[in-house]
Amino acid sequence: MRGATHAGRAVCAVALALAATACGGGGGSGDAGAVLSASWGDPQNPLEPANTNEVQGGKVLDMIFRGLKRYHPRTGEAQDMLAESIETSDSQNFTITVKDGWTFSNGEKVTARSFVDAWNYGASLRNNQRNAYFFGYIEGYDRVHPESGEQSADTLSGLKVVDDRTFTVKLTQKFSTFPDTLGYNAFAPLPRAFFDDHDAWVRKPIGNGPYLVDSYARGSQMSLRTWKDYPGPDKARNGGVDLKVYTDSNTAYTDLMAGNLDLVDDVPAAQLKNVRNDLGDRYLNTPAGILQTLAFPYYDDAWNKPGSEKVRKGLSMAIDREQITDTIFRKTRTPATDWTSPVLGKDGGFQAGLCGEACEYRPDEAKRLIQEGGGLPGGRVTITYNADTGSHRAWVDAVCNSINNALDDERACTGNPVGTFADFRGRITEQKMSGPFRAGWQMDYPLIQNFLQPLYYTDASSNDGKWSNQDFDDRVDRANRETDDARAVDLFQQAEEVVRDHMAAIPLWYQNGSAGWSDRLSDVALNPFSVPVYDQIKVS
Repeated sequence: MRGATHAGRAVCAVALALAATACGGGGGSGDAGAVLSASWGDPQNPLEPANTNEVQGGKVLDMIFRGLKRYHPRTGEAQDMLAESIETSDSQNFTITVKDGWTFSNGEKVTARSFVDAWNYGASLRNNQRNAYFFGYIEGYDRVHPESGEQSADTLSGLKVVDDRTFTVKLTQKFSTFPDTLGYNAFAPLPRAFFDDHDAWVRKPIGNGPYLVDSYARGSQMSLRTWKDYPGPDKARNGGVDLKVYTDSNTAYTDLMAGNLDLVDDVPAAQLKNVRNDLGDRYLNTPAGILQTLAFPYYDDAWNKPGSEKVRKGLSMAIDREQITDTIFRKTRTPATDWTSPVLGKDGGFQAGLCGEACEYRPDEAKRLIQEGGGLPGGRVTITYNADTGSHRAWVDAVCNSINNALDDERACTGNPVGTFADFRGRITEQKMSGPFRAGWQMDYPLIQNFLQPLYYTDASSNDGKWSNQDFDDRVDRANRETDDARAVDLFQQAEEVVRDHMAAIPLWYQNGSAGWSDRLSDVALNPFSVPVYDQIKVS
């Protein structure tokens, strides 16, 4: 950091976890003009950096944008990209200098104002950006994005343009790891075209990354092509990527095997028994910062009343994680015992066993707790999930079967599939859930803070269930102010204990990233976020 060692320790853990991972493929010379095809799902929202907080849209933003920092595709380390320097003497006031020589794909120069204007847009209440919360520590956010009423300012008072390449950031409190968050897509710069003709930009985004958006037909395909004049060191080694929309990961796998698709980045559970024989060394399974959970709609009084934490704990104890990860996922998942990820490592905040008996299969205790908590709301639970990606149907059915067996009631739990990821996310953001729902989390950056604050802090950007606890919020605030790395991690761990005590969400399993590819490709790798490193793939 350039000042923060919380990230450094987490990054070391990621590096160790991935050290033994090969990049796959034969490393041939490839054809720099050849285009590869990959499976994908329509993003929930338009590809505005501050409005995208889900995986499918994030994949594209990673290809068409570069920010002040970039997370190393192997280790996850937050490294300078467009940042020439980020300086601070107090972890509250930062001076940021932007590297010279960077432009957007339309030729416009990337300047300090490109960042300041983008961050002001992202923070503004009027613009209704999903990631506005990420700007919450910048001074003036309470006026630009008030909790109630209309905004009283158009720009963040904590952002100041000094000159063409320099701007300053003043935070409302010390936040020692702030620079390491700046690789997240919400902090990407934006060209003037975004503001001058926003509708046109949304139809065909203009960024400053190694790829250009060539075309997009929702429900069908997004075509990206290599930007030949990209000024960065990580130029694409292929001619582009056609992201093909699939509503069933099994169909994508079938197309891969038939030669109609080059890359799938989520091998379906039903194919895990076959994948080694089918693909040999063209299959990759690596540790990733991903946690699968069941979230709850706390805006529904049934899940927010006294005693409901016993019902949630009982449901957790009714889930046989070992059996599901063995039989459904062929041990490519690991039963979760906390609310973070092993890739953080012990020094980075991972607490193996924190969940205790609440994450163990104890059917008798599960039944007792649910009864003590007042029983299942309405006598049953329905787990909602998207049916188009991630083999979710198989594991949701298995979770429900486990709950039904534990409670001796074959109708206690059922799955509720929603056709597409976009529709599923739409129902969540519109607060239309009445029971538990799938809530996998893919880390934005390798810090314990990222596994806790965005998900459980009051009104946080990805707090989809609207859980709120003042004790948790206070502990997170104290952790962010702490400049001693070990003490900060300890405070975040104390905040995680509050999540545990209330069973704010049920942790299910830690997920590896997986990919399978055709013999046309080489140098295929997944980053610590489980996303293919598209720009490094070679196509023969």
